[in-house]
Parts: sequence; structure tokens; C-alpha cells
Amino acid sequence: MPALQILISALLAVLVLAGISMMSKVRTAVAGNLLSALAMLCGIVATLLFAGVVSVWTIYVSILIGALAGSLLAARVKMIQMPQTVALFNGLGGGASALVGLLSTHGEGAFVRFTALLAVAVGMVTLVGSLIAAGKLHRVLPQKPVVWKRHALCTLLFLVLTLGFVVAGIFAAGTGLTVCVVGTFLFASLFGLWFSLRVGGADMPITISLLNSLSGVAGAIAGMAIGDVFLVAVGGIVGASGLLLTQIMCRAMNRKLRSILTGGTMKPSTPTPVIENEELVQRIMDLEKRIKALEAMVADLEARVKVLDGQLNAAPAAPAGEAPTAAAVLSRAKDVIIVPGYGMALAQAQHQVRQLADKLESRGARVRYAIHPVAGRMPGHMNVLLAEADVDYEKLYEMDAINDDFKNTDAVVVIGANDVLNPAARNAEGTPIYGMPVLNVDEAPEVIVCNYDLKPGYAGVENPIYTRDKGVYLELGDAKETLLRLISEIA
Repeated sequence: MPALQILISALLAVLVLAGISMMSKVRTAVAGNLLSALAMLCGIVATLLFAGVVSVWTIYVSILIGALAGSLLAARVKMIQMPQTVALFNGLGGGASALVGLLSTHGEGAFVRFTALLAVAVGMVTLVGSLIAAGKLHRVLPQKPVVWKRHALCTLLFLVLTLGFVVAGIFAAGTGLTVCVVGTFLFASLFGLWFSLRVGGADMPITISLLNSLSGVAGAIAGMAIGDVFLVAVGGIVGASGLLLTQIMCRAMNRKLRSILTGGTMKPSTPTPVIENEELVQRIMDLEKRIKALEAMVADLEARVKVLDGQLNAAPAAPAGEAPTAAAVLSRAKDVIIVPGYGMALAQAQHQVRQLADKLESRGARVRYAIHPVAGRMPGHMNVLLAEADVDYEKLYEMDAINDDFKNTDAVVVIGANDVLNPAARNAEGTPIYGMPVLNVDEAPEVIVCNYDLKPGYAGVENPIYTRDKGVYLELGDAKETLLRLISEIA
């Protein structure tokens, strides 16, 4: 390999890393994205030059088709569909690496055959797993875990057979090598299918991060098979960054990656004594409304008695007996924390959230956003949605940075979030969210819940905040309509 090619590849890899580093800061994120994209474009040009295939016209036709397809996707995909789009991109990267591996399996040398077959294996796991993940996110497949008979045993068997064919391919030739290629392709695909189907919506952020890492690993291995140092470097960068992100997600959800891979997090949760069923929740809500109405009537009667007793100069007592409302709480609040969740994404209510924040700030209130690492269906999902509504990134706070402030704030507005603020995670042993770090919303004196309904989140664990005896205001229904009503009612 020419020394010049190695030098250029190293320089371009450094530029990619620099672009990724710039993406961690708001002001330089766009420039960092452009820098990494430009470095990748230069890498493609350099590869064509050093491989001596600049004159092959079909390459440019393929590039044009891919550019057009990418442009159409960029124009048509909505922000809420970004998770499944990212999953599809991960799958395409894995599929491309698998294709490179397939075309390289008959190369000379045991190392080339091994890396080519390994690229096929990792690439097909990534492709099939990403397609399943995208289907779950787009709701064309069940979002709950799908577990078939002897699921764990079959998953392990497919993985062992895949690795077995990869190793056997090192020593095979002719027909034997073809059998190893077909076996690797088939059982890697089956492993990707069995593995991804049993992952539920609650673990989807981790799954996407892992598949992102696998797409990079597949690319790096494919680069080894064809001797492309730039592909090895960039694939390694993507693989390492995806793995780091996976570890961050695992910590944020108190998951172990091994448990996810083996289906350990899919055990049925033990029922919590907080809420028996939805009917009981509705009854409790009705009782709370009646109690508040009775309290208001009693206060009104007491005021009338005082008037009859001759205390005509006393301050009007009727307002003190009025049941507080969510709008009244927000009207007097000076420090508000907004907690967005996946329900906000489904309702596409990010613009109404911004309007609510603007209304509160115009009244002198301080407004901040508490972002849980797994609030959406992929890392950073909430940040992207709020950025679309022109929310200042400096107002977005990570969980660790804002969790101690909930007890001192005036009010919290929850919009389409459940699991990420469920206090049952601290004590509901045996449930999927037990031990998961959550936002301390339950410590706030006033909590306004703008969720569609009171059903449990993806983890299936009832939220005790909904039945708190005071300081909770349930504004159920479509988030857009709920927020617009709150905005109009704030004095």
C-alpha cells in the first residue's frame, strides 16, 4: 500500500474525529457535521484514485442514484421518524459491508477469507437487526418483545453456527468455502432476526446504539478484507463511538448489555401494588375531583357563615376555597421544569411546548428542560425535536445536571413521558425499570402531567405519581390540544 495513501487516510480520519468532537458543542455542531461529511467525500475520491477505478462509469451512476435517494429521504422524513431512519441507515451500512465481504471471500490468504466471512456475519446481523428495529419503531411490527419457543436456545445456536462457519472458512476451498459463505450468510441473518425480535420498545435506544456500533465494526472488518486503511479507520471510529454510546445508554437504563443480548431484561415484571388497573385509576381521579368540589363547597359555606355572623369586613374567602388548576399553578410559577418524552414526539407537540415556555418566560418565569438519556426511541431524540422548534440548546439539561433541582422548583410539566420519571424504579424489584436512574419529578411540589392517558409506558410498570394525593394535575389527551388549552388559560 502506498505511503501516500496511508498518510491521506490518516489525515482524513483525524478530520472525521475533529468533526465528531465539534458536534458535541451547539455552536460548532453544524460545522462539525459538514467537516466529517467533507472528509468522507475526500475519502471516497481518494479510494477511487488509489484503486485505479476512476474511469469505471457505473460507479458514478450508482453514486448519483444513492445521492438522489438520500435527498428524497432527507426531504420527506419527519423528525419523529428519525429513529427508524437511523436504524435503516445502520442496516444499509451493514448490508454494504456484507456485500463487500461476499465479493472478497475467494481472495488469497486465510486472513482475507476470515475477515471477509466475518464482515458477512456482522453485516448481516446489522442489516436484519436494523430492519426489525426500524419496523418496531415504525409500528409495522409489534413493539413488545416477541419470544418464540426455545428462543434463547435458538439464538445461541445460530450464533455458534455463524462463528463455526466463519472459522471453518479459513481452511476451506472450492465447494467447501461456498458452503461456509452460505452458512455464514444464513445463520447470521437468523441470529439477527431472533436477537432483535425479542427486544422491546423500552430497550430500543440501546439496540439502536449497538446496531450503530456493529455497522462500524462491519465496515472496519470489510476494510481489512480489501486492504483499505481509510475504511478500517472510519469503521473503527463509528464502532468505538457506537459502543461508548451503548455503554452510556446501558448505565442510563440500569441495563447490562449481556442481559439484553440474552433476553434477560424481558422477564415478566411482578405487579406493583401502586395501581391495580386502569378502572381503579379512573375511580381515584373521579373521587379526587369530588373531594376537591366538596372542599370548595365547605369553604364557601364557611365564608357565608362568617358573613352572617357579622364579619362583613373580612377579605373574600371564596377564592381560597376554589380548587387549584394546572393553569393557575403555572400562572404563579417562577421556576418551571419541562420534561419531554416520546409522547411529545408522537403528538408532534414540540412547537406547542416552545409556545408554553415562551408564555411562561414572558411572565418572568425561568424555564428549563430536563432530558433523560432515553426519553425518545434513540439517543438525542428529544434534543433534535426541541431544536426543530428553535428551543435554545442551553436550556436543555441532562438528568444528572438537573435532578437535584426538582424539589426546589415551583412546577414541573410532563409531556408524554412515563418510564423516565417513574419513581417505582427505586423500589419495584423484579420490574424491567428497577434500578434505572429516573428524573426526580416526584420530588416537585406541583406536577402537571400532559400525557395521552394513564397507561404504563413500554416497561409496563404503573406510575405512582398519577395517584399522588395532592400537587398533581392530570391533563390527559392529545398533547397539542392540552398545551394549547393551558397556554390560553394562563392569566
